[in-house]
Amino acid sequence: MISFNQVDFSYTGKSQTLSNISLEISPGRNLGIVGESGSGKSTVMKLALGLYRPDSGEIRYQGNPLNLSDKAVAKGYRQNVQAIFQDPYSSLDPRQSIGRAIAEPLDSLGISDGKSKDWVVNQVREALYEVGLDDSALSRYPREFSGGQRQRIAIARALISRPKILLADEPVSSLDVTNRELILDLLHMLGKKHELTIAVISHDLSIIAALCQEVVVMNQGAIVERGTSEQVLGDPHHPYTKRLLQAIPRLTTHL
Repeated sequence: MISFNQVDFSYTGKSQTLSNISLEISPGRNLGIVGESGSGKSTVMKLALGLYRPDSGEIRYQGNPLNLSDKAVAKGYRQNVQAIFQDPYSSLDPRQSIGRAIAEPLDSLGISDGKSKDWVVNQVREALYEVGLDDSALSRYPREFSGGQRQRIAIARALISRPKILLADEPVSSLDVTNRELILDLLHMLGKKHELTIAVISHDLSIIAALCQEVVVMNQGAIVERGTSEQVLGDPHHPYTKRLLQAIPRLTTHL
C-alpha cells in the first residue's frame, strides 16, 4: 500500500502544487485520480514514483516512510511499483530493440542475476504474449509499431518484474477509440490475473469508471471529492465533479 498523509508540494515556476493531500492506494482496490490539466493528479504520481519529494507531510509504503535514498528500499520499491505513461514512444529508447527494452527491468533490478540468456528471453516472450504480441517483436524497434502496440509493449515492460502496484498516467488518452477500449480491457484482464492494484490518473471519468473501484477528484492541487466509483460517478456532490461528468461525450441520435 502507498499512502499520502497530509502532503504539501510546490514546484517553483510551474503549476504543480498540492495542498494537504491524503489518499491510499490499497491492495485489491483500483484507485482513479481524476481532474483537468493542472489539477495536480500527475504530480501525485511523480511523488509516488519518487521523482519529487514532498515539502511537508509523509509518503509511506507498506506502513513505512518511503526512503528511496536507501538502495535496498529503492530496489524493492521499483520492483513492486511500476508505471506506464500517456506517450509510450517517449518512454521507449528508439535505439533499443523491443526485446532489450522489455528485458531491461530484469537487469536493472537484479532479477536476472544468475539466470541464463534463454531464461531472460523466455520471460520477455511470455510478457509479449500476455499483451497480445509475439516474439516477432523482439528484434524490432519502437518506430515500427503503432501507438496501441507501443502501449502494449510499455505494459509488458512494466509487468515483467511482477509488481504489486501499477501507476497508469493517462494510459489511453493518446489512442483512438478502438485501441482505448482494447487497452482498458487488457489492463482489466492483467490486473485480475496478477492480482495487481492499479492507480489510474486521468481527466476522463469514463476511463476511471471502466477500471476503478475508488475515485479521488482533484482540482487546483486539492482533493474535492472521494468515494467509491458508484458514489462519486452516480451521485456526485461537488460542483466540479458534476462538471467533469457533464463533459463525458454521449452518443445521441436524431430521428
